[in-house]
Amino acid sequence: MNIDKLRDDTPGTQNVIHFNNAGASLMPTVVSESVVNYLNEESLYGGYETAHKNREAIEQTYHIISEFINAQPNEIALLENATAAWNMAFYSIDFKDGDRILTSKAEYASNFISYLRLKEYVDVQIEIIPNDQHGQASVESLKKMMDKSVKLINVTHIPTNSGLVNPVEGIGKVAQNYDCFYLVDACQSVGQYPVNVQKIGCDMLSATGRKYLRGPRGTGFLYVKRDNIDTLLPPFIDLHAAEWKSETAYKIRSDARRFENWEMNYAGIMGLQKAVEYASDIGIKQIWKRITKLAENLRWELMELPGITVHNIGEIKGGIVTFTADSKSTEEIKSRLFNKGINVSTSSKSSTLLDMQERNLDNLVRASVHYYNTEAEIEQFINAVNNVISR
Repeated sequence: MNIDKLRDDTPGTQNVIHFNNAGASLMPTVVSESVVNYLNEESLYGGYETAHKNREAIEQTYHIISEFINAQPNEIALLENATAAWNMAFYSIDFKDGDRILTSKAEYASNFISYLRLKEYVDVQIEIIPNDQHGQASVESLKKMMDKSVKLINVTHIPTNSGLVNPVEGIGKVAQNYDCFYLVDACQSVGQYPVNVQKIGCDMLSATGRKYLRGPRGTGFLYVKRDNIDTLLPPFIDLHAAEWKSETAYKIRSDARRFENWEMNYAGIMGLQKAVEYASDIGIKQIWKRITKLAENLRWELMELPGITVHNIGEIKGGIVTFTADSKSTEEIKSRLFNKGINVSTSSKSSTLLDMQERNLDNLVRASVHYYNTEAEIEQFINAVNNVISR
């Protein structure tokens, strides 16, 4: 990896030290320009007309994404974010009274809220897969929980607050022995980790564009295994997802685009396409190798600071590094770092309630690195944090 070239491709690196890639990464120029150029074309020639002119390029997005995660183009739906994609998958399942949902302890708030919302009108059981000794979802415990009443296994691949990488491949091997759905929330993993839906063995997988893929905000996608598409009815459909055949009939699409709706942010889609191409050209294995190296360096440097506690768990850890300080609140640290030109975010208990409660945590500072970050930036970051907690 030519880091200097990658940073030259990323103008934002000249302005800030960006350690908020788990929130939204800095876009490379090729991504931002593709969005702007498309919007300019719309403003000059019209939205419908621009979409028609670029229809082949837009169509190519499905192929590029499918290659990136080892799927087929007809298994990809384009949506506005990972939450929308996840909800389309989750609410497409025909849950019945007595069905069981198995999920991880580090489950994200939006997903768990949907479980609770479902429980208001269907008598489903929500059960938590225990963690193993590393703090990740235990595959062995999952095996003991499985029976024919399990309707869904849902796991967040890389949680928002702990750095761990859940063993989604091992979970997939368990799920394949049962007649249930397996849904993976890959919001934080696509773009930093080598996500391969065939190796995972999932039925559905949701992802966003703005995080580690380095795409524009307002973009995301859903993967749905070809064999399962016909068994899943989206919670709402329109004239894009289905064709109106008569006064009493319609025909729903047979591919994953039944989970889309007609109106799309095509400028964002073109940016997402360029982002996936950019990551593919670098190589996801190289990206993962560099991210984990930088994150591990950052953890060790933080642990050397007095009064700092690093709160990462998991046998395998990704690019998210979370910590607290004895003397300063997380919001104060974030604010003072921002004033020094350093971007981080915070993670509250409400975002991953079960995990944070178990570890007796309320708020964390979240520093998340990407491949375009440098060792020099880590050193600057450590010095800045030390100055903040010393005053």
